[in-house]
Amino acid sequence: MENLKLENMEISPLDRAKRHVWIQHRGASGWITLAKKEPDGGWRQYHYQPNELAVELPKWLGEDVYFSQNTFYKPQRRIENIRQLRALYVDVDCHTIGYEPEWVVGKLDIEVFYDNILPEPNLIIFSGRGIVCVWLIEPVPYKALPLWKAVENYFYEQLSYVGADKKSLDPTRVFRIDGSVNSKSKREVVVEYRHGDRYVLRDLQYEYLPELTRAETGKKGRKGKLVRLHNIQTLHYARLLDLIRLAELRNYDLKGYRELFCFLYRYWSCCLTDDPDEALRQMIELNAGFKEPLSEKEVIRATKSAEKAWMAKNDAKANEEARKKGYPGAGYNLKNSTIIRWLDITPEEQRHLQTIIDANEKRRRKRERDRARTGELRQGQGAKTREEYLEEQRERTEDKAWQLQKAMERHPDATNKHLAMMLQISVRRVQQLKRLVKN
Repeated sequence: MENLKLENMEISPLDRAKRHVWIQHRGASGWITLAKKEPDGGWRQYHYQPNELAVELPKWLGEDVYFSQNTFYKPQRRIENIRQLRALYVDVDCHTIGYEPEWVVGKLDIEVFYDNILPEPNLIIFSGRGIVCVWLIEPVPYKALPLWKAVENYFYEQLSYVGADKKSLDPTRVFRIDGSVNSKSKREVVVEYRHGDRYVLRDLQYEYLPELTRAETGKKGRKGKLVRLHNIQTLHYARLLDLIRLAELRNYDLKGYRELFCFLYRYWSCCLTDDPDEALRQMIELNAGFKEPLSEKEVIRATKSAEKAWMAKNDAKANEEARKKGYPGAGYNLKNSTIIRWLDITPEEQRHLQTIIDANEKRRRKRERDRARTGELRQGQGAKTREEYLEEQRERTEDKAWQLQKAMERHPDATNKHLAMMLQISVRRVQQLKRLVKN
């Protein structure tokens, strides 16, 4: 740490801030949030495109300056606006249990990173009172959020024994920027850079979450807690996106349904972020976008039960009592039919939604899929020559061979079985493609 401090003293705080943001968001797409805690306790944030950050940073740098680790489709830091997931991270509040940050880093090096309990982070933020471990990943779109969340939760669990903060795991999180100052400790934020190789999210899944990998590849066996949690979070995220899509279809003219929209958003957001304060902030911002928003006091009061239900969902005793009464568990286990009835979702609106649909819409989609499949089959049988078919197969084989070559470069010690799981093909096919790669 002393060498790190000496190295950073040679670079101005502004240049360090620029370096930090550049390393995190080089080549990024979407909006990036800069945020600052004001002396009066308020919170100011603004959103910039990646090429604007270097110009805007001088206006922000000072005490308690933060930036988002991922990017957004819109200049709104909300979970449904995620554009690129670019990092995994764990905030370790070691000061709460009396550990010094430098001592914790040494402990993690020996007990976690050296033994490959977790991969080595790309950078460690010394935030003034604790540390943040950050693993940069090849950017993935919003659809990968449930998988991102599963890996994120696993990383948190491995660091919980040194004070990891569960409330810091949501994808909209902001962390302190290099060269800024923590107003509570009066210490300057310092970043230790360890390596520049970005991880691949799927590779992390295969290596550290084998239970989830087996479930995705259709391997038989009882579904464990991790798989069930992943499935539930996937459903919650799909429903939250449907809720926003429904609001858009109605042009945010939601009078008569505002409390229900905000209640559902707050509940599903709590389930996805594990941070009721962040869920509340995002819900208040959603309400502000309605054509006729509720007052902030009114919407907080009207949706308070959503947070209580989420807390019960995470309470073992509450879940046990709920099961004794015949419920699947605590919290709200809403059926699609209930949501459709509450929000008066029409058949036409359901056509634009992903998961909040009734049996009629499910049957309509199945008929469309069947017709499309039949049409493709007929077209394929009548239109493709033998030469065209062989060319198509050759292209597919070359594509798989390229994927295998890249996987072998990233994992030179991987077995054929491991490679087959990564590419979702058979071991025999891996052997065939290896011969092609060698030639």
